[in-house]
Amino acid sequence: MGWAIALHGGAGDIPHSLPPDRRLPREAGLRHCLDVGIAALKAHKHPLDVVELLVRELENYPHFNAGKGSVLTSSGTVEMEASIMNGKSKKCGAVSSLSTVVNAVSLARLVMEKTPHIYLGFHGAEAFAREQGVETADPSYFITPENIERLKQAQDANRVQIDYTQPVQKEAKDAAATIPNGDSQIGTVGCVAVDSEGNLASATSTGGLVNKMAGRIGDSPIIGAGTYANHLCAVSATGKGEAMIRGTVARDVAAVMEFKGLSLKEAAAYVIDQVPPSNAGLVAVSSTGEIATVFNTTGMFRACASEDGYSEVAIWDSPLK
Repeated sequence: MGWAIALHGGAGDIPHSLPPDRRLPREAGLRHCLDVGIAALKAHKHPLDVVELLVRELENYPHFNAGKGSVLTSSGTVEMEASIMNGKSKKCGAVSSLSTVVNAVSLARLVMEKTPHIYLGFHGAEAFAREQGVETADPSYFITPENIERLKQAQDANRVQIDYTQPVQKEAKDAAATIPNGDSQIGTVGCVAVDSEGNLASATSTGGLVNKMAGRIGDSPIIGAGTYANHLCAVSATGKGEAMIRGTVARDVAAVMEFKGLSLKEAAAYVIDQVPPSNAGLVAVSSTGEIATVFNTTGMFRACASEDGYSEVAIWDSPLK
């Protein structure tokens, strides 16, 4: 048994031709967060504190679809959501449809610790944020020029897009002109961690889908779908929320471990195999320090490390150098 950590920056149709200016900042963000997480676990920080810390870091990176840099609804607005869960106690908190909270994951933790509830959304969540004095910003803070363009691409194609969906060609008169190398959406973020005593925690945060209807809620704030932790494992999922909710993906990993007696890697692979192709990915750790990073999309931005010295940052099937 030993500590382990895994984080993701979204799964989807990530082309191998993704330009360096779009790939490298995300790799750097994941490497930085992995280093921060390793240091925190070595300093005996509780996994709940670690996953909140790292998801906050990723929310502050405009290169990911969470916090600053969240994708836009069909109305051109930002609606952010997040959840967090403690494996030992199964205490959890979730928030959705936030438009001013800088770090949704921390508000989710406050819901867990400061209210008798699990889930707050919309105006009630915003009011709770003001009551708790968390950092807020004008909605314009979260909107980037890249995401304005991504919304235009999605609306031109008349579709809702999951993480890293490549833009389709425009109308016939513009058929030869596509946005270079895809990248029409950046990725949901999540982190799972276990310490040397087997304590587990998970957290997930997102801006949702490009061109989603205002008020749409995905899997990231749904305990058991996008986030789950118990005494066996901690899971954070990414991809198309509707598929994850239908499949109760995060909870099913733990259930398959418990009731079928599978290892973490076997359970994660089994669960993702039940989700329609090109829809899902997840990162998970077990109470014994096992790590699983599984996806049925082209790729998934991810990073992981364990106490035995294993470390990886990867997008596709092979680790990045």
